[in-house]
Amino acid sequence: MAGLIDPDLLFPGDERTRAVARNLYTEVKGLPIVSPHGHTEPRWYALDEPFPDPAQLLIVPDHYVFRMLFSQGVRLEDLGVPTLDGSPVETDGRTIWRRFCENYHLFRGTPTRLWFDYTLSNLFGVDELPSAGNSDRLYDRIGECLARPDYRPRALYERFNIEVISTTDGALDPLAWHAKIRDSGWKGRVVPAYRPDAVVDPDFEGFSANLDRLGEITGADTGSWSGYLDAHRARRAYFKEFGATSSDHGHATADTANLAKAEAAALFDKVRSGKADASERRLFRAQMLTEMAKMSLDDGLVLQIHPGSFRNHAPAVMAKFGRDKGFDIPTRTDYVTALKPLLDAVGLERDLTVILFTLDETSYARELAPLAGVYPALKLGPAWWFHDSPEGMRRFREMTTETAGFYNTVGFNDDTRAFPSIPARHDIARRVDCAFLARLVAEHRLREDEAYELARELAYGLAKKAYKL
Repeated sequence: MAGLIDPDLLFPGDERTRAVARNLYTEVKGLPIVSPHGHTEPRWYALDEPFPDPAQLLIVPDHYVFRMLFSQGVRLEDLGVPTLDGSPVETDGRTIWRRFCENYHLFRGTPTRLWFDYTLSNLFGVDELPSAGNSDRLYDRIGECLARPDYRPRALYERFNIEVISTTDGALDPLAWHAKIRDSGWKGRVVPAYRPDAVVDPDFEGFSANLDRLGEITGADTGSWSGYLDAHRARRAYFKEFGATSSDHGHATADTANLAKAEAAALFDKVRSGKADASERRLFRAQMLTEMAKMSLDDGLVLQIHPGSFRNHAPAVMAKFGRDKGFDIPTRTDYVTALKPLLDAVGLERDLTVILFTLDETSYARELAPLAGVYPALKLGPAWWFHDSPEGMRRFREMTTETAGFYNTVGFNDDTRAFPSIPARHDIARRVDCAFLARLVAEHRLREDEAYELARELAYGLAKKAYKL
């Protein structure tokens, strides 16, 4: 054992295949991390201040952690999750940490447990599982580490061997923290991604005011269809000035549309006036995915589509704590019909990259792999959110490789708000992929030299190429 992590974690059980997986992993475990999509705070890298305490670093911002505890009756307030109205929540980090440690057994068998074990062992040198009996001792140990200069954000970025990391930033974000990073002279590469949901989704809270603000900051007339599109072009160009290579779209469905200009303008007018019904609002979101794909042809930004999540499923939690509090639930998702208008418009373009994600695993072999296996513009994003797990990653490879191959996928991205979990997530993905490749070698479906080449591509090369990083 190496701390809490066995050297053969996630490798095959039979000796011959395990030996191949070990050798493949040895070749890729030290490769730099390309993190092309995530939700860490650019403020961390800009200010480079010490993280406040173990709870604020590892518990409070991580919905993978607090959603499990909430499911077992632990209140979010008792875990320090901030409320929108400022009503009281637990602020004592030691108390929050103790509640987490007392319930660590709840994470058995989950990817969160693997990520946390890895972080505790490799980052903080902890070799015992958290429990009620050792919570204070672990809290003090981690707290002492966080007080050291080598545990500040920039030092950890370098320690984690991160080559580049992309944050996800709203269309109205001034990118002030990114400017501060750029002007600081620090060599770390932190780039934004353009996330326009607040100004393309008529159901987003404050949508009309958001469009007003979009007009103010771009000087475009967001009261007209053409001016509204010009505002997006201006913001995308601004994001590119800070190194952005992608946009990201979290729509409820994968619906796309390709309306004639007059029809689109009329639809926009109705949406802008607040008079559009539910079907018209859905059509507008669909139209905007195609518009964004067309803009990507012009400016080169990679288009990421994250559909199929019923976001903020619990209205009471949304009202009290806001978005992204663990209540995004997977739904059935159609891709073949939904994407056809976009693909009819731009799907054959070789200079366009559209990365598809899914929470509906039933679509892997039936829809996603066949689509990505023929349309030049399409690539498959890795197993995401609920399927960002060893079994989910295995299923993804098993169900997509035969039709789409490896090179129509984009490697791995960690999609995390929990900064210390980044190396853990990438390490687990590398282990799973090495195990899958080793099985193909053992079954004589892949030459061993090909497996070594593929292991490097899956760990590093494909993400770097797909996201133009």
